[in-house]
Amino acid sequence: MSIRPSGSRKRVAAAVALPLAAALALSACGSSGSGGSGDGKGRTKEKVAQGGEGFAEAAKKTASFGTDAEPGQFPRTITHAMGETELKKQPKRVVVLDVGEFDNAVSLGFEPVGLAPTEGDNEIPSYLKKQAGHPKSVGTINNLNLEAIAELKPDLILGSQLRAADKYKQLSAIAPTVFSIRPGFTWKENYLLNAAALDRTKQAKAQLDAYEKKAEKLGEDLGDDKPTVSMVRYMPGMIRLYAKASFIGTILQDVGLPRPKNQQVDDLAAEISAERMDEADADWIFTGTYGDPKATDRAKAQDSPLWKNLRAVQKGQAKNVDEEIWYLGLGVTAADKVLDDLRGYLAK
Repeated sequence: MSIRPSGSRKRVAAAVALPLAAALALSACGSSGSGGSGDGKGRTKEKVAQGGEGFAEAAKKTASFGTDAEPGQFPRTITHAMGETELKKQPKRVVVLDVGEFDNAVSLGFEPVGLAPTEGDNEIPSYLKKQAGHPKSVGTINNLNLEAIAELKPDLILGSQLRAADKYKQLSAIAPTVFSIRPGFTWKENYLLNAAALDRTKQAKAQLDAYEKKAEKLGEDLGDDKPTVSMVRYMPGMIRLYAKASFIGTILQDVGLPRPKNQQVDDLAAEISAERMDEADADWIFTGTYGDPKATDRAKAQDSPLWKNLRAVQKGQAKNVDEEIWYLGLGVTAADKVLDDLRGYLAK
């Protein structure tokens, strides 16, 4: 996914000069805006990161955001993590700053014009390619390209406080910008917030209702004696056991699948080392790998006697799953596909 060639430099400059100049001016002078952008020291992001003072209440707070506008009513004002944003008309050219917002927009029938993928990835998530159109790259989730965003002339930008609070003022100078608090376990609330901005609330509620019924049905089909499920993710420099306050954690909870005690906690994840793989013990283990497996301790961990002696491993019930769906999807389409995968593994 690459940025479209734009002809002469003069035409590019003309297309982006005004919004980009405004964005840079705001960045330079630190002028105030609705919601602000933190204290300039990263505190806004830190508050909603794992362990931050705003982490535990993120879902509840996000649920209070949205709009009082009726379907089809514009202008409409959206309350969100950074304050209030007015949308004068129905958005058509949407830029999304993370995979969750991308999943949300595509599930509601939009083809975003711009996407910031995860670090080290310049591709549209494969599970969304058929419906996603041809979005242009606008940097990555942690390194946004303001010029690329401005060039696309968006009429709505969707992102999150956790990812881009420090860029909110610049982004708002380019187009109306709506931020959730954070991605992850707040995915349902984020979906409804994005839908409010896109004027698709009815459709979003219907899709969430269908997801809830599907999760409940899977739980019923698995019966009362459900297996324990452990979630292991290999990342550069760490191995994580994902807990309840995560995207995948909410899905497992919706199905009613029990977790090991060390994952049955209201937190994102616990970190372990390859020498502590016995802490991943469960009836089933589902593993994901972020980025290049060679940059992680996956091989070391899975070559160890501790791993090989785990119940799930000995029963052939330790499975590698699709990282971009189970861990990076962060939206209703990905959640629905996780339910399909779980049924395929567990309902036999």
